[in-house]
Amino acid sequence: MKIAIFGGSFDPPHIGHEQITKEVFHQLDIDTLCVVPNFLNPFKKSTFLSAQNRFELLQKMFINDSKIKVIDFEILKNRAVYSIETVKYLQEKYKPSKIYLIIGADNLGKLHLWKSYEQLNDLVTFVTANRNGFLNENYAKIHTLNVDVDISSTKLRETLDLNFIPHTIKEDVKNIWQKKQRLQNLENRIEEIRKILDDKKAENIEIIDLKDKNYLVDTVFVATTLNGKHGYSLLNYLKEGLKPHGEEFLRVEEDDNWTIVDLGDVLIHLMSESHRAKYNIEEFLSELEKRNS
Repeated sequence: MKIAIFGGSFDPPHIGHEQITKEVFHQLDIDTLCVVPNFLNPFKKSTFLSAQNRFELLQKMFINDSKIKVIDFEILKNRAVYSIETVKYLQEKYKPSKIYLIIGADNLGKLHLWKSYEQLNDLVTFVTANRNGFLNENYAKIHTLNVDVDISSTKLRETLDLNFIPHTIKEDVKNIWQKKQRLQNLENRIEEIRKILDDKKAENIEIIDLKDKNYLVDTVFVATTLNGKHGYSLLNYLKEGLKPHGEEFLRVEEDDNWTIVDLGDVLIHLMSESHRAKYNIEEFLSELEKRNS
């Protein structure tokens, strides 16, 4: 049999990737196309979508095409995997008579830097997915797939334009994006709250992450006040610092020893030293966090 390997970050998968798969079957004589999302590109430090997100999106995207196999080999390694490893794995798995390796034309300039490039060159026939702005003039032996869609995953992440997402996974990508934006927003808010409390002399600030722990909020702050007046002052500083950013104070309960601020998904406890020692709520919440991990 003959196979083609289409690897990459797919971060996120888009209609350009979909078109490439169509052109592969149109232009190459193959039996199977192996789509291989990486855990992490060896030339990059992070991804936008998680490895599992990208794998599941690709599975759904190609679920109705029996000739396309979404392979989790690199993801299961839980590390950056070099192409030579993947090629050898699929060579052993399928025993193909020919292997095509599809790469983006933007990779041509650094192809010689790939690990075991000479060995890789002996094992596969390189195929580039060509799009506007990238040419393969210096690589005459490389087959070119002409892809009309001028879109990159980087560009897509910057614009969040769902028009470039295949309809089969559009809703899934939208939901993942929205969740990531909420989490990013939460992280920014947590840092802003921490900074205000720290700047205004709150002591022993503890931040407890309770996302996905079946608790009423995602994050709990516990901080010690110097005295009753300090607790009231901290509350005012929080209102002054957070409300201009659109923060909504849903509920506030305040007294000299214990002030509770409810921001919906964040709960802030400002406690006197004696009350904090007596009620020890951070120990309870930390145990809750561990039990549900």
